[in-house]
Amino acid sequence: MLAGKSGIGPVTRFDTSDYPSKIAGQINDFDPADYFDRKDIKKTDLHTQYAMAATGFAMADSGFEITEDNSERVGVDIGSGMGGLTTIEETHVKVLERGPGRISPFFIPSLAVNLAAGNVSIRYGARGPNTAPSTACTTGLHAVGDAFRLIQHGYADTMIAGGSEGVVTPLGIGGFCAMKALSTRNDEPERASRPWDRDRDGFVLGEGAGIVVIEELEQARARGASIYAEIVGYGMSGDAYHISAPHPEGAGAAQVMRLALKDAGLTPESVDYINAHGTSTPLGDIAEVMAVKQVFGEHAKKLAVSSTKSATGHLLGAAGGLETGFVCLAMRDQILPATINHENPGEDCDLDFVPLEPRATRVDVAINNSFGFGGTNGALVFKRLD
Repeated sequence: MLAGKSGIGPVTRFDTSDYPSKIAGQINDFDPADYFDRKDIKKTDLHTQYAMAATGFAMADSGFEITEDNSERVGVDIGSGMGGLTTIEETHVKVLERGPGRISPFFIPSLAVNLAAGNVSIRYGARGPNTAPSTACTTGLHAVGDAFRLIQHGYADTMIAGGSEGVVTPLGIGGFCAMKALSTRNDEPERASRPWDRDRDGFVLGEGAGIVVIEELEQARARGASIYAEIVGYGMSGDAYHISAPHPEGAGAAQVMRLALKDAGLTPESVDYINAHGTSTPLGDIAEVMAVKQVFGEHAKKLAVSSTKSATGHLLGAAGGLETGFVCLAMRDQILPATINHENPGEDCDLDFVPLEPRATRVDVAINNSFGFGGTNGALVFKRLD
């Protein structure tokens, strides 16, 4: 991300000859055997495998240990927008070719959206709240926000939270192609995801998981935890407009940012940076720009707004978890990730999008936005701790 490099390339898992879009943020070097016993691999869908791997990294980084004494105060909130699509597709092929007798007894237990959270809970012995939102592309952010609320209201002291997605599959790519939602810049995949750029032509599908460990502040301080940032506000809203298109004036997006700032007790002028939803779609990008202008007024000109999806593609239900990580790292390092490929601003796309190169600057307060099909919106406010 700090090198400003794209992770987008050709899809190699299946023949894309008949697909309009042939590119994705595909993970090429993932071996579940690095994280699982062989017998467990057959019991889990790819989205669960990604979540389990990311959780291992997050737990190691946190230095937090779940014990018999604290296990009931540790919860898991990991969601997925589409769950076990990989398992569904592979099993359907088996049924057509070899009959229903070839269905694995682990088929149902591996495809459900909440099985990533369930498996993480079992592996680590987290006996507190165990839940899994599925709110399309807002899933990962909602998971982090809901986990924040669970701690805030006393249901847990520590939460493992985020999102996971593994849908670079024939149906995953094909379904979004049918909606004409994906970029078809197949000859230049690394330049395909270009939020707010004049030549954007759709989003690029990505995959993976973003998981964070959230902890009650005084507990974290008492054990000497390495704290990246403090979550201070959370907002949720619904567009009540269209199943897949955003409100044309960004009304729901503006509402959710206002709610998150109100929850945080902060003014719009206190915000330094927004990690935007910014998917690289013609309608979505401009709606978010309009929302930012509504909420921040003149301060919108002073804000830095970037989209890390320009480098990673859009991870759907995992996006909010991954981008929570990017926001926290930006606050730790005081460096903003760039919107790569933003070469020629699109019409009315006139904010500071941190184009092309990362930027070293002071970041005390940041917002992370996620919006999803069905008009579901989420925003988180983060504050840097001295």
